[in-house]
Amino acid sequence: MAFLCNFSRVSCIVRQLTNASRHQIIRGYAQEATETAIPAGQMAFTFGCPSKIFYKAENVKQVDVPSATGSFGILAQHVPALAVLKPGLLSVHEENGDITKYFVSSGSVTIHADSSVQVLAEVAVPLEELDPQAVKEGLTKAQQELGSASTDVEKAEAQIAVEVHEAMDQAVRS
Repeated sequence: MAFLCNFSRVSCIVRQLTNASRHQIIRGYAQEATETAIPAGQMAFTFGCPSKIFYKAENVKQVDVPSATGSFGILAQHVPALAVLKPGLLSVHEENGDITKYFVSSGSVTIHADSSVQVLAEVAVPLEELDPQAVKEGLTKAQQELGSASTDVEKAEAQIAVEVHEAMDQAVRS
């Protein structure tokens, strides 16, 4: 139960530190899946979180993701894999050369043999929406909470908050 509470806390932290006043959550009915072949040398990238879909089977050059086992890049024809996201910077290298950056809190990465890639994040925020000052203040507060935590649960929650804020701080400084 504490594990689920910790994920909820991470989501709250990221939502509190965005410049946008409120993100509107829109949910709809699932659309009927269509079978399409992905051309050789291309990657169909899908990326979203419960409140928004950022990419839906779009062709991109590369995706760099932060995972529990280390950050790695994904290109077309990548070996199939599953990975767990850790808080950090996700970068999408567009076909036109642009790089779009997002902060992700947690989630999963699925790389399929057909060069399709899905990234499902608990919370994802475009990097420019993070408020650097609020991140620094949140980090200071989280460190204070860690120092004053008395129970194992309080220590674990505070440690998660510190790690998330450190990852956000590093992301906004990149």
